[in-house]
Amino acid sequence: MHEIELKFLVPEARLKGLIRQAKVKSSQDIHMAAHYFDTPKQTLAKAGIGLRIRKEGDTWVQTIKAGGDGIAARLEHNAGLDNEHIQTMLDNDSLMPDLSIYKETSIAPVLADFKLKKLTKALTRQYVTNVQRTTRLLEDGSKDDGSENNNSIEMAYDSGELIHGNDDSQRQAIQEIEFELVSGDLEFLFATAKIWCKRYKLCLSTVTKAERGGLLIKRQDYSPAVKADLQLLNVNKDSSISAFIRATVHNCLLQILPNSSAIVAGSEDNGHLLQLRIGLRRLTVALDTFNKFSEQLNPEWQPILKQTAALLDDYRELAYLASHIEPTLEQHGAPSIDWTADVKQIKVTPINAVGANDFQLTLLELIAFTMSDASTESQADKLAIDKLAKILSKKYMKLLKAEQNFDDWSYNNSDCDDWGCDDRETESSKIVNLRNDDSNHSCSIGSILQKTHSHLKDLCYISEFAAPLYAKKKSKRWFKNLAKAQKSLGQYYDHLQYQQRYQQKAATDANALYGAGWFTVTLKNDYKRCQKDLNRIQDNAAFW
Repeated sequence: MHEIELKFLVPEARLKGLIRQAKVKSSQDIHMAAHYFDTPKQTLAKAGIGLRIRKEGDTWVQTIKAGGDGIAARLEHNAGLDNEHIQTMLDNDSLMPDLSIYKETSIAPVLADFKLKKLTKALTRQYVTNVQRTTRLLEDGSKDDGSENNNSIEMAYDSGELIHGNDDSQRQAIQEIEFELVSGDLEFLFATAKIWCKRYKLCLSTVTKAERGGLLIKRQDYSPAVKADLQLLNVNKDSSISAFIRATVHNCLLQILPNSSAIVAGSEDNGHLLQLRIGLRRLTVALDTFNKFSEQLNPEWQPILKQTAALLDDYRELAYLASHIEPTLEQHGAPSIDWTADVKQIKVTPINAVGANDFQLTLLELIAFTMSDASTESQADKLAIDKLAKILSKKYMKLLKAEQNFDDWSYNNSDCDDWGCDDRETESSKIVNLRNDDSNHSCSIGSILQKTHSHLKDLCYISEFAAPLYAKKKSKRWFKNLAKAQKSLGQYYDHLQYQQRYQQKAATDANALYGAGWFTVTLKNDYKRCQKDLNRIQDNAAFW
């Protein structure tokens, strides 16, 4: 069977209030000790499978979890075990799962690629969870027409610790709450989760106990940053526009949620920040471009997503400059620049931005949208492929127009020695100061680069979403050229930001002039590379 659940981390400041609401007269407390198994090479974890034997009160249960949609739904199979047999294995320190029970069950296809006898011999206990669980059943009242409603959710608050299987000195605290749909409509699950999320400032987490156990074994705090995986984009030429937009949003969330989960857990790693930022950009491009593909899209999502992305940009750019760019310059003989105070001046940290209630509620609504029934939409009978060619052509023309402006600037400024940002602006730490005179169409290279890079990313993301609906051979060269141009323009744009940072810093620290000069030289080479890569796109043959 499939379980559909939403998991959240609980902020310390809201914990007491949440516990009071969880521990009511009708709630139940149960102690759970779970033993998780895998091979020394983490074979099951790599396949997205979790295998455990857990004592739930007085009963021992073997559970395997796998697959699902990668967000809220997972395939799960539970099997009751003989208590005396389990106790005997525990006494002999020989506790081991029985994989033979899955041969003729719904979980069998998940294990089809494994030789079960060989796998069983390789299994070892990896870690143990010792958890006190408080459960409470949340039920909907009667419907408006007076009939009974079977909407039911199990709320489970877990408090305890995770313990290394071979070294009990290695432990990690567990403090999370889950909402699992027992029966009824998905709308009730999300409506209930939103109420608790608002009240207790909960933060969505996709990190399972199995994943946390694997990290404990590796002595890691967080899983690696997750990039976009287009292999998981479930669309084809027969996809309706309503199914297409849901699949596209779902694919973006598969990148956003793991990275946001790491950040709300405390990560400030540049990889998590970068991949979350990219995921948010992919999502906003999809929502902007395909805004007419569903009447269920909420226009209030966009401002919140864009604001969160901007806040992440402000922090990530300066933090990366301090942790990576500055050391690189020092290795080349640059005088040391202290950026500590500049980083501390940023009022909104990544955990503040991602943990903000409006962003978390937006994520919940987006998940609900992807799980809603596409066939109920008024346009469910219209094919996405019939709309995409026109959309792609418009995006392509916008890029070519921006590229022409890029070439025109080069021609009109062929003798210019300053290929960087020729203006100063301290109001925004992210956007390069722009000089744009619409009357004579003259503007700075920063403005042109920003627009060109934006159009290029839009086209690239929309092309990736649309590509599975077209012949793969035709799109191969298209993506190769777009990827090169996107990389070179992205590097050029980043270097413009860093040059501006050092120029601004030089007002209070003359040593920063070295960094400003370094990037002035670097930008000349960046510009030539961008021009070369953009010119290739003009000859690109459309794949649609």
